[in-house]
Amino acid sequence: MNSYSRNPKFLFLLAAFAVPAAGLSAQQQDPYDLGITVTGVLPDDLSGLAEGPEIEGVISARNGDRLQVTTADGTKTIVTVGPVTEIRSSGGFLGLDRNKLDTASLINGLPVAIRTVQWGPGLAASRVDLKSRDLRFASMIHSGTEQGFAEQTAATEALRGRVANIDQYNIKGTTNVNFDVGKANLTPAAEANLCAAAAQAQATDNALLLVVGYTDSTGSQELNQELSERRAARVVNHLQQNCGWEPWRMLTPTGMAEADPLADNETAYGKAQNRRVAVNILVSKSVDGI
Repeated sequence: MNSYSRNPKFLFLLAAFAVPAAGLSAQQQDPYDLGITVTGVLPDDLSGLAEGPEIEGVISARNGDRLQVTTADGTKTIVTVGPVTEIRSSGGFLGLDRNKLDTASLINGLPVAIRTVQWGPGLAASRVDLKSRDLRFASMIHSGTEQGFAEQTAATEALRGRVANIDQYNIKGTTNVNFDVGKANLTPAAEANLCAAAAQAQATDNALLLVVGYTDSTGSQELNQELSERRAARVVNHLQQNCGWEPWRMLTPTGMAEADPLADNETAYGKAQNRRVAVNILVSKSVDGI
């Protein structure tokens, strides 16, 4: 049993609803045709409208100003957005401040939390909250080619959903790269090892990469969490920019600070082993047949 399966907190996010947002002609079937017709645009002020439900899920399709949001239990809800909708991103993984965005940022595959109001027979979004890191990776997936997604159809279907547990995957290989104390820069040897890992994954059918950053026990939990995330982000950038790994085959990276040490943190040697990023080659058990 590996260390991941022993850690119940080891969860990661996968934006797997990459539905092309092409326009629909009058002759095409509209996936949003729910027997409800809404005309016009949202008013400039939604304060006088009755509150609707709060919806948390993933944007699974979009047509113009209408979003389809799929919740964890599979429920699909149509919500209208417009200039009056307040869209906010919070920092987290990228360390960004809270920023206001426009509706163009609401793309397929993006996890969101939406406050709604009743508007006519449907719902309008008064506020949408999202995380900057989720937007980054949803954008990467959204920019993937249709051919690429077709090649990964089986894996995508098997992995669909906002949250998945590591136990749903087979680990086909792990490459660890190490770091100096308090640093997140890669050595030439580490860069070469990462590209070798990417080549191994390319040769593995339906492979995805999961990147996890770690630290030794030196420093506070807050500093170590930030450092582990920076290390993971640096590895992801190198894999994508220098090793040719496609962004849509990358699961959301995470930082685990000093959790799951490989060696004893009481020795200098052990600490050096624990200052690492693990690049895991994963294949869904549903696809792998094991």
